[in-house]
Amino acid sequence: MAAAVLAGYLMGSLPFAFWFAALQGKGWSGKEPLWRLGPVPAGLVLFLDFAKGVFAVALGEFLAQSYAGGLAAGVAAAFAHALSPWLGLRRAGSLLAPLGVLFAVDPRLILLAGLPAGVLLLAGRQAHPALLAFALALPLAALLLGGGQAHLLFALALSLALLWPPR
Repeated sequence: MAAAVLAGYLMGSLPFAFWFAALQGKGWSGKEPLWRLGPVPAGLVLFLDFAKGVFAVALGEFLAQSYAGGLAAGVAAAFAHALSPWLGLRRAGSLLAPLGVLFAVDPRLILLAGLPAGVLLLAGRQAHPALLAFALALPLAALLLGGGQAHLLFALALSLALLWPPR
């Protein structure tokens, strides 16, 4: 299990946006600066961030030889994505790596937790209240889907990674 968590953490910590920005001679990352790099690099970063969440779960399951290993690796990837050691543990996360983790575990969690978030986003056009709604709805979605205690703990931990306060 420890190897799965470590692998998930290492996968999640890869700061693709920062690296792509550095290749362009910039030293920052984030949504707005990322789009200034152009649609192809931005799209590639979005894909890579999502894929590292999916891959962390798959690698965790493989290394631990258990479903719980995949869940633990996914949570580790989400925390590492939010607080990357490559960036001095600054808050650098987005929603894409955790979405990749959720997609690998159970895509229905994205749909159920995304409903209130989508309503808030459409109504208020602000991302932060929508992210808060998504994170708060995630454990409820896990309960509704009946994934058991493991899914509930996974959803609570992933919500914490999404809401972890910025530095």
